[in-house]
Amino acid sequence: MGRVTLHLDRLTEERLRAAANAAGTSMRQWVAHLIRQQTAPSWPSEIASLVGAWADDFPSLEEIRGEGPDQPPREPF
Repeated sequence: MGRVTLHLDRLTEERLRAAANAAGTSMRQWVAHLIRQQTAPSWPSEIASLVGAWADDFPSLEEIRGEGPDQPPREPF
């Protein structure tokens, strides 16, 4: 487990302490959560903007899966 030392001015430390208390957690846990949240992998905005952009004639799940002899048996959905 890595260690990081932060040097915070008084006001920033007070704000951190207040935010951690409001979240019901320690300052260490609050900062770790913030780092995980801000560094989590996400889709680029160019990709996210494509949601819903394809036509209504997109094939159904049944059409995509197909029903050929080379298809393994599937559970009902």
